[in-house]
Amino acid sequence: MNLFANIESIKYKPMMCRELKKYRFIDLKKALNSESSFILKINNDLMAVSLWVSPKRTRSYPYARIYDTLRFVGKKITIIPVIKDEGLEGDRDFIQWDTISLMSLLGIYIIISYYKDADCSDRYKNKITNQPAVSPKI
Repeated sequence: MNLFANIESIKYKPMMCRELKKYRFIDLKKALNSESSFILKINNDLMAVSLWVSPKRTRSYPYARIYDTLRFVGKKITIIPVIKDEGLEGDRDFIQWDTISLMSLLGIYIIISYYKDADCSDRYKNKITNQPAVSPKI
């Protein structure tokens, strides 16, 4: 038996969201370096932004980052690294289709990001670490 369905929308009421700091577009780099989620002001428009540190949902708990943005009434954006490769003996994590699907269902736009730098691990010979996520130039 095959069962098919379309989920057209979900309804939710976020509770216990933390108050998000507001940043102007000119301060975007500062916001990305110091906050996991925040409100961004571009001209007269406001949007809630969250930043993932890894595409893997079970290691870095990104849902807590986006949860705080769900109370926001306007546009919601999350920045997700497309892949995280930790070296020859490390893990390789990719963004999953169901992550994109869930963000879409929640009405959250996705900006795909990448890692620009990394350091050799002091603990493991064939691993890298300290990969800061970088968002594409806006």
